[in-house]
Amino acid sequence: MGRNEVLVKVENLRMYFPVTAGVFRRKVADVKAVDGVSIYIKRGETLGLVGETACGKTTTARSILRLYKKITGGKVFFGGKDLGELSSRALRDMRRHMQMIFENPYMALDPAMRVGDTIGEPLRIYNLARGKELKEQVAELLRMVELAPYMAERYPDEFSGGQRQRIEIARAMALRPSFIICDNPVAHLDVSIQTQVINTLMRLQEERNLSYLFIAHDLALVRNISDRVAVMYAGKIMETANCDELFDNPLSPYTQALLSAVLVPDPVAERQRKVILLPGELPSPVNPPSGCRFHPRCHQASDICQEQEPELRDMGGEHLVACYRV
Repeated sequence: MGRNEVLVKVENLRMYFPVTAGVFRRKVADVKAVDGVSIYIKRGETLGLVGETACGKTTTARSILRLYKKITGGKVFFGGKDLGELSSRALRDMRRHMQMIFENPYMALDPAMRVGDTIGEPLRIYNLARGKELKEQVAELLRMVELAPYMAERYPDEFSGGQRQRIEIARAMALRPSFIICDNPVAHLDVSIQTQVINTLMRLQEERNLSYLFIAHDLALVRNISDRVAVMYAGKIMETANCDELFDNPLSPYTQALLSAVLVPDPVAERQRKVILLPGELPSPVNPPSGCRFHPRCHQASDICQEQEPELRDMGGEHLVACYRV
């Protein structure tokens, strides 16, 4: 299978959460956490997903993996199969190929379970290994993330944050998936440890031809590890492009504002860098603005931006942008 094969395809994904009120808990509104997201991820590539806090990145990730009972709308295809059309048993089998590394390593591991049991749990659930074979596979998974096999007998509170994140990676790799969502996996780690964890992820990707959806706030990190980048704002995708193209030629005013805040490792260029300060805050997902979601904070907004919602337009070279002012 070639690197240009699309492994994950998301079409017009929507995920709303009901807002209830009153004694009878009647629905009065929706929290539109994800509202029409369309992205794709090729086999063996990393798609970086960036945006401000609470813009819908993690909800998008969980919706793709069908960790919610039901998505509000849209379709998610994995390997050409519509996950929404699969039976519960077929979806369970498909989940072997899709895993997630969660953000907080201090909350993602059960403190009452030994590390070996945590890593081996997926293998037991899918009846892939038992007894001695299970212990051998757990030991191999620990070695894969540069931890010693004897650590399988320890509990999570005996490990540092970086070691816990490696345990999370080992658990995610247990079923040999082809697609992993990395939800801000180094946010709670020291900078030196972040580098080690990222190097482990990149090595595993090279060895096993993995596809990653990498969610992060650190744009410099995203540039170093991503093949393509998608920029998200208030439940919408504002721009997607190849990594270098997006960082060198951002088209959306929102992307330009985000990138203007990235530090430049050049004293001269850093002194010349102009930060674009955005007024206000993210709009409420319960009552988002009409037209372009970004227009209340955009210094380039015009009347059409307030009236009509822009669609992603192909500007050439897989560079898509949702903006009337481009």
